[in-house]
Amino acid sequence: MGFFSKDIKSLNDLFMHGLQDLYYAENQIMKALPDMIEKATDAQLRAGFEKHLAETEGQIHRLRQVFELLEAEPKGEKCPAIDGILKEGKELMGEIDDEDVMNVGLVAAAQAVEHYEITRYGALIAWAGELGRSDCIPHFKANLAEEKATDLKLTALSERRFNPEADKKPAEKAKKPARSKNTARRKTPQRATAAKAKRASAKKTKRRA
Repeated sequence: MGFFSKDIKSLNDLFMHGLQDLYYAENQIMKALPDMIEKATDAQLRAGFEKHLAETEGQIHRLRQVFELLEAEPKGEKCPAIDGILKEGKELMGEIDDEDVMNVGLVAAAQAVEHYEITRYGALIAWAGELGRSDCIPHFKANLAEEKATDLKLTALSERRFNPEADKKPAEKAKKPARSKNTARRKTPQRATAAKAKRASAKKTKRRA
């Protein structure tokens, strides 16, 4: 069943369907991540996927807690959207041989997943608020924060790929060339006259003493 269906007759129905949709999606993503980890050759990308796999397990746990709050059985509703996104990513990875290009493709595939989740969690937070289920919102917000953080990291990896200098520290500013000793000692006519007068005054003072 699609996200919007004739079987949904109330906001509560839509809310429950959205929850089941995401529960299904998170479980499918957890199954897909190990393959993405295996194909990633970039160390940072691989580490990011490994971290997100652990986060996804935690996100599924939070969704189960929401089901408990609603006194409903944890249940997933088949989601054609996430199935399509994951299928497209898998097919894309099967067509790439170059490792560097594979990493770029993995980032794009992962961000498509993150953007879907970000949209859905945002909707659930709004609907939960309207339905007076503020007890569910912290769980959704925690998951949403992790999805947004992952998306930002993927964006940073993508920018580093196309702009290798992006993550390097700014080069140290060039130091101003020191004045040569000769230049430092060179005096203008005015300074020379002042220095001469100072020496003459010092001699007179010494004689008086």
